[in-house]
Amino acid sequence: MLLGLALLYVGSVLFLNGIWLMGRIGDREIAIINIFVGGLTALVSAFLAFGPNADATSIKAAALTLLFTFTYLWVAYNRFHDVDGRGLGWYSLFVAITVVPVALDTLINATTLWGYWFGLCWAAWAVLWFMFFLLLAMQKPIAKVTGAVTSIQGILTGWLPGYLLLEGILA
Repeated sequence: MLLGLALLYVGSVLFLNGIWLMGRIGDREIAIINIFVGGLTALVSAFLAFGPNADATSIKAAALTLLFTFTYLWVAYNRFHDVDGRGLGWYSLFVAITVVPVALDTLINATTLWGYWFGLCWAAWAVLWFMFFLLLAMQKPIAKVTGAVTSIQGILTGWLPGYLLLEGILA
């Protein structure tokens, strides 16, 4: 259930960040959802890493979830400070490289529809973080395309699987 909770809100923040990148939400206003989801995923990660049932699998899940947490909190920070985002761009490259083997491992070991879907989600997130690297660190003029991809991924890799997990449709 924690995965469903986290993914539902990851979907919301990705969808809204995409709309923001396309110029439909103000810079300061987008910070609130990033702070909220960053805080929520930090709490989920803390429970997974330090909770009563913490084990190697839950600690790995916490570590991977914190990649999202830090991204959202950094986006929020950048909205209130006079920075160009290049640091977040380089962090995004680190994350993109980190999650490629996660995607491959998840796909290789998948045995259910959810397993394959989740593996494809990790692959999609690797592409998205790489796009943020290109946009922010390399200063490529791809904000609108990155925004569209971010919003679409918010729906397909966050909101939809999160909702289906919470409803018990995916297991």
